Amino acid sequence: MEKEKVQRINELANKKKTVGLTAEEAAEQQALREEYIRDFRAQFGKVLENTVIEYPDGSRTALPDMKKNKKN
Repeated sequence: MEKEKVQRINELANKKKTVGLTAEEAAEQQALREEYIRDFRAQFGKVLENTVIEYPDGSRTALPDMKKNKKN
Protein backbone atom coordinates (compact mmCIF):
# COMPACT_ATOMS: atom_id res chain seq x y z
CA MET A 1 0.00 0.00 0.00
CA GLU A 2 1.27 3.45 -0.87
CA LYS A 3 2.57 5.69 1.88
CA GLU A 4 -0.02 8.36 1.01
CA LYS A 5 -2.88 5.94 1.64
CA VAL A 6 -1.47 4.92 5.03
CA GLN A 7 -1.13 8.61 5.92
CA ARG A 8 -4.74 9.16 4.87
CA ILE A 9 -5.88 6.28 7.10
CA ASN A 10 -4.07 7.94 10.01
CA GLU A 11 -5.51 11.36 9.19
CA LEU A 12 -9.03 9.96 9.17
CA ALA A 13 -8.44 8.08 12.43
CA ASN A 14 -7.22 11.26 14.12
CA LYS A 15 -10.13 13.27 12.75
CA LYS A 16 -12.57 10.62 13.95
CA LYS A 17 -11.16 10.95 17.48
CA THR A 18 -11.34 14.74 17.52
CA VAL A 19 -14.25 16.09 15.47
CA GLY A 20 -15.82 13.04 13.84
CA LEU A 21 -16.17 11.94 10.24
CA THR A 22 -18.72 12.65 7.57
CA ALA A 23 -20.46 9.71 5.94
CA GLU A 24 -18.18 10.03 2.91
CA GLU A 25 -15.06 10.06 5.08
CA ALA A 26 -16.26 7.06 7.06
CA ALA A 27 -16.81 5.14 3.82
CA GLU A 28 -13.36 6.19 2.57
CA GLN A 29 -11.80 5.08 5.86
CA GLN A 30 -13.50 1.68 5.67
CA ALA A 31 -12.39 1.15 2.05
CA LEU A 32 -8.79 2.12 2.88
CA ARG A 33 -8.75 -0.17 5.90
CA GLU A 34 -10.04 -3.10 3.84
CA GLU A 35 -7.36 -2.48 1.21
CA TYR A 36 -4.70 -2.25 3.92
CA ILE A 37 -5.79 -5.55 5.50
CA ARG A 38 -5.90 -7.27 2.09
CA ASP A 39 -2.36 -6.08 1.32
CA PHE A 40 -1.12 -7.07 4.78
CA ARG A 41 -2.52 -10.59 4.47
CA ALA A 42 -0.97 -11.03 1.03
CA GLN A 43 2.44 -9.90 2.26
CA PHE A 44 2.22 -12.01 5.40
CA GLY A 45 1.26 -15.04 3.31
CA LYS A 46 4.43 -14.56 1.27
CA VAL A 47 6.49 -14.41 4.47
CA LEU A 48 4.94 -17.64 5.69
CA GLU A 49 5.62 -19.33 2.34
CA ASN A 50 9.31 -18.65 2.87
CA THR A 51 9.39 -19.65 6.54
CA VAL A 52 11.15 -22.84 7.58
CA ILE A 53 10.94 -24.62 10.92
CA GLU A 54 14.23 -26.08 12.07
CA TYR A 55 14.04 -28.89 14.61
CA PRO A 56 16.67 -29.69 17.27
CA ASP A 57 17.88 -32.67 15.20
CA GLY A 58 18.71 -30.27 12.34
CA SER A 59 15.87 -31.28 10.06
CA ARG A 60 13.90 -28.52 8.41
CA THR A 61 10.29 -28.32 7.25
CA ALA A 62 8.79 -25.52 5.20
CA LEU A 63 5.47 -24.18 6.46
CA PRO A 64 3.69 -24.91 3.16
CA ASP A 65 4.74 -28.56 3.57
CA MET A 66 3.33 -28.62 7.08
CA LYS A 67 0.04 -27.18 5.85
CA LYS A 68 -0.26 -29.99 3.29
CA ASN A 69 0.43 -32.61 5.95
CA LYS A 70 -2.35 -31.30 8.21
CA LYS A 71 -4.93 -31.56 5.42
CA ASN A 72 -4.24 -35.29 4.96
